[in-house]
Amino acid sequence: MALPKALSRSPWRSIDRWLPQIVVSPLFAVSLFFVYGFIAWTVYISFTRSGVMPNYTLDGVGQYVRLWATPRWQVALRNLVTFSVLFIGLCLVIGILLAVLLDQRIRIEGAIRTIYLYPMALSFIVTGTVWKWILNPGLGLERVMHRAGFESFTFDWLVNADFAIYTVVIAGVWQSSGYAMALFLAGLRSVDDEVLKAAAIDGAGPLRTYFGIVLPMMRPVFMSTVIILAHLAIKSFDLVMALTGGGPGYATDMPATFMYAYAFQRSELGVAAASAVMMLVTIIAIIVPYLYSELREGRR
Repeated sequence: MALPKALSRSPWRSIDRWLPQIVVSPLFAVSLFFVYGFIAWTVYISFTRSGVMPNYTLDGVGQYVRLWATPRWQVALRNLVTFSVLFIGLCLVIGILLAVLLDQRIRIEGAIRTIYLYPMALSFIVTGTVWKWILNPGLGLERVMHRAGFESFTFDWLVNADFAIYTVVIAGVWQSSGYAMALFLAGLRSVDDEVLKAAAIDGAGPLRTYFGIVLPMMRPVFMSTVIILAHLAIKSFDLVMALTGGGPGYATDMPATFMYAYAFQRSELGVAAASAVMMLVTIIAIIVPYLYSELREGRR
């Protein structure tokens, strides 16, 4: 039965229509202020003479000049490049190989999937702490090998300034390769079986089928995985702090730990803000081309 016109035009109709916006708007406003508001504030601070405390006197690009003239920032950038290349590359290789293995429907698929996905349930703080114990020359792997009779075995990367960054790579790959595996496995399971049957009829072996036909079809999965891993690499802070603390010295400093040290330990707020802006620009430079390519593919 149709409602009377007076009832259908009652204020309750308007309230029902606007109620979702009214409920969501406070949360949206808070998020807008505490996320984008502080991003804008950080960008502004990077162009001021801020030191120990915020100073809103504009200084142009003076903080950026000081940032790029700081040797510690150069070390942080080199470490970021080293960590990102090895971290992303190893996670992709391990993830692809494990995904191809699990796609064979082996009996222990559930066990392997659990073993490699379990580290993702841990925080980077836990991961860094555990690997700090494992790689500590006096507590972990080196001591175990000495007790096993290999007295000449040494593994001091954690306290060696030239190799310490590679311990961060080991811990990061251990935690994130299972996530890459899950993404690739989902992509492999979504491939039409007709493609695999056609490849088999043409005489293509398993390696040629996967690496010559199936994997090239998974470009969106590759792009998504690389973007996620690159985001993790650029933001890496808690893993470095828990594993090496940025040391020995500042040999394993990353842009995120550099920003923290200059903001809260060295009281150079302007330089810290400039480093944060450089991290933001790097993330934007990675994400924007990806979004553009995805939107262009969607229009096609």
